Amino acid sequence: MPTLFRRKSANLVEESVSSVTPEGTEPETADGSATKAHTPAKGKATPKRTDGRRKPEPPPANKREAYKRMKTKQRSERSEAMAGMRAGDERFLMPRDKGPEKALVRDIVDSRRTVGTWFFGSAFVVLLGTGTGNPTFVMYAQLIWFAIAFATLVDTVLICRKVGRLVRERFPKSTVSTRSLYFYAFMRAITFRRLRMPQARLKFGDPV
Repeated sequence: MPTLFRRKSANLVEESVSSVTPEGTEPETADGSATKAHTPAKGKATPKRTDGRRKPEPPPANKREAYKRMKTKQRSERSEAMAGMRAGDERFLMPRDKGPEKALVRDIVDSRRTVGTWFFGSAFVVLLGTGTGNPTFVMYAQLIWFAIAFATLVDTVLICRKVGRLVRERFPKSTVSTRSLYFYAFMRAITFRRLRMPQARLKFGDPV
């Protein structure tokens, strides 16, 4: 009989505790943590994960809008390609500029002052001189042009020697033709620095 009384009193205690606990609150265990079997209170929206994906663009309403979108996309792609080409990004370079050997040649040429940048300028002066009809001016202009052409030839030889030496040291297994590298160096050496593409990433005197 005492056992029956103890069970009845325990049931009464549990009913009193459940009546005191407000609805929507989590019942706690002895250590103060919420029980795993607890169900959240109804009436609250279930939180959703934020979808970081970009929503698809709605279709164009007419041909004019479609053409406008196409032109905008092409303009954006051209700007991106030009910026990548200036920066020397391999994805946007022309076939003649691709490869680590070509990048090394560009650095060799850009790290020094080249006489070849004056080659076309002097040729333009000679061309103007021949149109004046003054033989003295024409003679001196031609002498200056020949001097710059000879200096350009000597400077190109020095650049090509450095190109061949560094390419052999850093790329001993390279399959790129040495003559093509020499011609690439010559064409870059006679181009004005601001017009070179890709743009120079080294300053004058920087180590290669």
